[in-house]
Amino acid sequence: MPLFIVFEGIDGAGLTTHATLTEKFLQCMGFKVLLTKEPTDGLIGGLIRAALRKEWTADPATLQLLFAADRSRHVKKVIKPALKKGVHVISDRYLFSSLAYGSLNLSVEWLKTVNSPFPLPDITFLLDISPEEAVKRIKGERFAVELFEEIEKLSKVRKAFLQLAEQYPNFYILKTDDEVEEVQRKIEEIILKKMDEQQ
Repeated sequence: MPLFIVFEGIDGAGLTTHATLTEKFLQCMGFKVLLTKEPTDGLIGGLIRAALRKEWTADPATLQLLFAADRSRHVKKVIKPALKKGVHVISDRYLFSSLAYGSLNLSVEWLKTVNSPFPLPDITFLLDISPEEAVKRIKGERFAVELFEEIEKLSKVRKAFLQLAEQYPNFYILKTDDEVEEVQRKIEEIILKKMDEQQ
């Protein structure tokens, strides 16, 4: 049975790094894998990224409705068709990012309602890092700092992610202050265990 695996966490926590390493790990085991992300590369995803770069201003509710619209198409056109074909799907961010980041300005209950139609992942890896370390990593890698990448905001978002991990099933919290190899080893152990449980 194919797995729907999601990586979540604050910016700078290593989501893209570990999503890519996990794709390679599953491919090396002989599985078909689709690595995808949110926001997507589609039209709505482009609008979202432009708003995050402050190229245009969206009020918080509009931005979250755009995320939900992008996610709706993502689930219908990409995630579900791949899973139906027996392909493992790895997503670099998913609905929990909307709940955590959206909670800075909006009601979590409203955000949960907006995102209620979407399927929950089989495994959600919450990559946890201190906001101070995250900002240090971000500044070292990028020229422009996006909308949410400020220590105070990241602290609130991190707290929201940790609360979500207690409310939803199949969440695994992994500290990413450790070496990449050590974190990845834990990720692979969890995936193999989940596969064994499904047999």
